Amino acid sequence: MKALCAAIAPILMISQPLSAQPASEQIDTKVEAGEFNRTTSILLTRGDQVLHESYYDEGGAGALRNTRSVTKTVTGMLVGIAVARGALPGADAKVLDYFPFTPDNPDPRKSAMTVEDLLTMSGPLECNDSNPWSRGNEERMYTIEDWPRFFLDLPIRGFPAWQPKPADSPYGRAFSYCTAGVSTLGAVIESATGEQLEDYANTHLFAPLGIDTTEWQFSPLGLAQGGGGLGLSSRSLEKLGRLYLDGGKVGDQQIVPADWVAASIAPKASVPDQEGVEYGYLWWQRSYSHDGKSYRGASMSGNGGNKVIIIPELDLVAVITTTNFGQGNAHQVSDRLFEEHLLPLAVAAG
Repeated sequence: MKALCAAIAPILMISQPLSAQPASEQIDTKVEAGEFNRTTSILLTRGDQVLHESYYDEGGAGALRNTRSVTKTVTGMLVGIAVARGALPGADAKVLDYFPFTPDNPDPRKSAMTVEDLLTMSGPLECNDSNPWSRGNEERMYTIEDWPRFFLDLPIRGFPAWQPKPADSPYGRAFSYCTAGVSTLGAVIESATGEQLEDYANTHLFAPLGIDTTEWQFSPLGLAQGGGGLGLSSRSLEKLGRLYLDGGKVGDQQIVPADWVAASIAPKASVPDQEGVEYGYLWWQRSYSHDGKSYRGASMSGNGGNKVIIIPELDLVAVITTTNFGQGNAHQVSDRLFEEHLLPLAVAAG
């Protein structure tokens, strides 16, 4: 890919009416006016062409953006790499095989729990970050030292009559968003490879992409948090999205297996209460529309509306970073920014 353009200087006051501004300038004007709340950067590429790159805070292009659960997708990439390198037998590997203890609440369904169950947010344990009363809610995990043990000790999830069981759900999986499960995937990778998660990521994912600056969050016992909080620059995030558009390759080097890439962005579970939204291997999937045409996309997504969106049909990567943490409509704000402004800009670029 051609080198990305230099960080855009602070935007000057523009006297001409908004309708007369070029589309890219209109985006900057709207963001700086606060229409999209605290959006901190936008980077849009189509193929090797940079269509828009702007930074709306003091950090600029070099700032490490805490994009929260975007990290989960990175962990999914590392699982695929571990499979390709023979450290894991596949997505059907049993999770408990990688831990030297017998967890509380033993159950055959827990023993049968697979890596794929955690990749698709559809495991058998009672873990739901959307439910503050869930025993597995991530806020409860942060109060103890051993995060994987916290997850593995959880009881089996129950399904009252008003909730569809896995067998009655699309794709045979009942989705339940669970950060603790993905944190545990990081520990599975460490156990399988014999390397710390951050070192494995640096060697087998980041270095081949030319990403040399990262910032991980860690558990009290020193486990890198595969479930959130990884700091990466906007340009590094774009490289991760581009990797999946290119089938897991950088040049002639296959970083992530092509079949893992395809499986990751294919639907594996339907997300309840979000019409048209599906989930793959830690990738969100939905369609975006412009000028009467629908474009299927996949995204890495984190709290605050932080997103890396890829549209394979357009060879498009869009990075949106924000500090809109904890805002109930943050994802809708970023999706509107993408659908109303970035997608049209990319389509027009041909």
